[in-house]
Amino acid sequence: MARIANVNIPHKKRVIIALTYVYGIGSTFASKICAEANIPLAKRVHELSEDELSRLRQLIESQYKVEGELRREVSMNIKKKKDIKCYQGLRHLRKLPVRGQNTKSNARTWKGRAVAIAGKKKASAKK
Repeated sequence: MARIANVNIPHKKRVIIALTYVYGIGSTFASKICAEANIPLAKRVHELSEDELSRLRQLIESQYKVEGELRREVSMNIKKKKDIKCYQGLRHLRKLPVRGQNTKSNARTWKGRAVAIAGKKKASAKK
């Protein structure tokens, strides 16, 4: 099993797909990394030589922020917004969507499960 940035990447997948298992590397960065390391896109991870794997590791460590370092930076940015109590920070504190999404009928992921209010009935037609 190949390890890149302290992550076990799947050995049967193509290199460009396997690199996306590392936090901070998407398909665009994966293709750039493969191009810079002179690795064909169709090659699979188990077909890589030790030299190619070491080139990948070295390239990722030197030029990209991935895994723990990136997660730490993102969480520090969120914490800073919470501390200065800007609008986005307040939305994070209240566990609501941060980027202007509608919350009247959606946002269940952030708000949690819908809870029924006791005693509230739907309006009915007059008889």
